[in-house]
Amino acid sequence: MANKLNAGDSRTRSSVSIFIVAGLCCFFYLLGAWQRSGFGKGDSIALEVTKNGAACNVIPNLNFETHHGGGAGMIEDSDSNVKEIKPCKPRYTDYTPCQDQNRAMKFPRENMNYRERHCPPQEEKLHCLIPAPNGYVTPFRWPKSRDYVPYANAPYKSLTVEKAIQNWIQYEGSVFRFPGGGTQFPQGADKYIDQLASVIPIENGTVRTALDTGCGVASWGAYLWRRKVITMSFAPRDSHEAQVQFALERGVPAVIGVLGTIKMPYPSRAFDMAHCSRCLIPWGANDGMYMKEVDRVLRPGGYWVLSGPPINWKTNYKAWQRSKEDLEEEQRKIEEIAKLLCWEKKSEKAEIAIWQKRIDADSCRAEQENSGATFCKASDPDDVWYKKMEECITPSDVKGDEASGESIKPFPERLYAIPQRIASGSVRGVSAESYQEDSKKWKRHVNAYKRINKILDSGRYRNIMDMNAGLGGFAAALESPKLWVMNVVPTIAEKNTLGVIYERGLIGIYHDWCEGFSTYPRTYDLIHANGLFSLYKDKCDFEDVLLEMDRILRPEGAVIIRDAVDVLNKVQKIVRGIRWDFKLTDHEDGPLVPEKILIAVKKYWVAGENNSTSTE
Repeated sequence: MANKLNAGDSRTRSSVSIFIVAGLCCFFYLLGAWQRSGFGKGDSIALEVTKNGAACNVIPNLNFETHHGGGAGMIEDSDSNVKEIKPCKPRYTDYTPCQDQNRAMKFPRENMNYRERHCPPQEEKLHCLIPAPNGYVTPFRWPKSRDYVPYANAPYKSLTVEKAIQNWIQYEGSVFRFPGGGTQFPQGADKYIDQLASVIPIENGTVRTALDTGCGVASWGAYLWRRKVITMSFAPRDSHEAQVQFALERGVPAVIGVLGTIKMPYPSRAFDMAHCSRCLIPWGANDGMYMKEVDRVLRPGGYWVLSGPPINWKTNYKAWQRSKEDLEEEQRKIEEIAKLLCWEKKSEKAEIAIWQKRIDADSCRAEQENSGATFCKASDPDDVWYKKMEECITPSDVKGDEASGESIKPFPERLYAIPQRIASGSVRGVSAESYQEDSKKWKRHVNAYKRINKILDSGRYRNIMDMNAGLGGFAAALESPKLWVMNVVPTIAEKNTLGVIYERGLIGIYHDWCEGFSTYPRTYDLIHANGLFSLYKDKCDFEDVLLEMDRILRPEGAVIIRDAVDVLNKVQKIVRGIRWDFKLTDHEDGPLVPEKILIAVKKYWVAGENNSTSTE
């Protein structure tokens, strides 16, 4: 009997030992996975968010709805060592760091150099939060925003007087109204676009991306939107105070910019159509340098529209208060340069002339060489950041299907078709297969964002920015008539993908995030940054980047930052001192993935108040 009891005890002890060893193995395995995931590195917010198990991706205390004059809740987490960033003085309400009027006056006026980007050195950068003007409210939703802008958001009436007879803008009580007129289309942009559509295939998706040089308040781009054409509009910050600001308040893509001495921050062969409506650009000057720069960014088969002086000068020279000889010479130069660029004139009616860039690059090159044209020697036509504009023609490297025009799909088919730059192997390291995988990945990511922020695609966010756009997958997954995305490709990105983004029928711009962006404060409703801080680690101060994000984000706007957990730990320490409510949450594939997501909402506050965001 004793032997049986001893044998039973042995078996019991053996079973217990096995259970303990197995338990320890499981414990250390889970501990190792936990450490590899990035937790245990001071990620207290992620731990707080994920400790609720199945509800780890729910962020209940962030309020994404707009309240116009209210707050967005309180941050649960506190830190006594937070560096609080103070508000700037009210005079900086519309501060644009790289287009500061006082700094601009120190630069030469020749070729509009003083209206170009001139950013402050590090020691002169502002380290404060740009305030909204007193009375600021969330803009109207599209499409009402196309026609109405709250006066308090951009309280500048000068254009209502200066452009009164041209129907640009009218002041009506607490709002500005935009009737849709322009200098060359006082009867409205719609009728003007109808005239263009009689020559240019605007309605069938062939023309998707457009460039408006000297855009005014961007009514041309605003009215092209309903025809499924997305327009990149630009104008300088000049005596026409706030014209680009008005455009963005209306919900129309626009940046501060000018044709001056440096190349436009867009890739070659980007736009299906370029447009100048009395934009006052001297197209014939400097051996046609500005027309040659437009030619660089115009896709083969693309259209250039010029309306206003000098077109139809014989009829209008008196109204324009210019001599016949001067206008005739200006048009002669334009016609001569257009011929040199192999642009075929398709139409000239009244004050509108339309040219089309030839598709057949080889036959064009032969004609240009016979004409003694000068070709640019730069090997990369997309290397444009702060590069001087040249009086030369950018050679076309278009081959195969694209040369015949067959590769240009109508929109929206081109959104997910294989872009020509990828099909031809022009983007190093990106194949057709990896491009398609990237598109699938971003559909998953955006679906995860929609679970976190259920009003993401409701129309609440009209102006959206992707600060590190890659192949444009985020914008493609969000594509909707309710919104548009400014796809930014950082100048230090490993791959130059902006040309791919344009071939998808999207728009974007090159930019270095160590500097201020070419826009007014409070012009974006939502900002997305994927891997941006990892990219700029050791390149520039995270605080400067976050302050710039805060400058261009509207009060009660949202931020989504996707990055490695150790990087986000550094980011969230700075965010604690900015007036954002935020939470850190897991990757949609679970807590073991070291990439995390920081979701934030900018609080509402304005200049001149006690800077509290509470709704007492």
